[in-house]
Amino acid sequence: MFAIVDIAGFQEKVSEGDSLRVPTLGGEPGKKVTFDKVLLLVKSESDIKIGTPTVAGASVEAKVIEHGKGDKIRVFKMKKRKRYRRVHGHRQGYTDIEIVKIVAGVAKAAAVKSASKKETKESKET
Repeated sequence: MFAIVDIAGFQEKVSEGDSLRVPTLGGEPGKKVTFDKVLLLVKSESDIKIGTPTVAGASVEAKVIEHGKGDKIRVFKMKKRKRYRRVHGHRQGYTDIEIVKIVAGVAKAAAVKSASKKETKESKET
């Protein structure tokens, strides 16, 4: 089973037990984070759910392992023959997470609405 999830604007393919490095998320190390924007959910080759835009009721639970900063990069700007040179550095923050569970629940609200619509149609017909 795997899912494609939107995490901080990036689409990631995840399955249970995976470890990912994503842009900085809120939450302390050891806490759980839930991602609700599941774009695709594959249980088996015959059971595939594609979201429009997201799969209703599906979510991914992850555990925050640690926060950190990546390697430093140097940004160098120069204009030739103008004596203009600037050097800036940057370190991008990240969060290491571990996927704990993929939940493929059915949206109860959507099921209740469709059931109530069927009941109203049946009552109008009789």
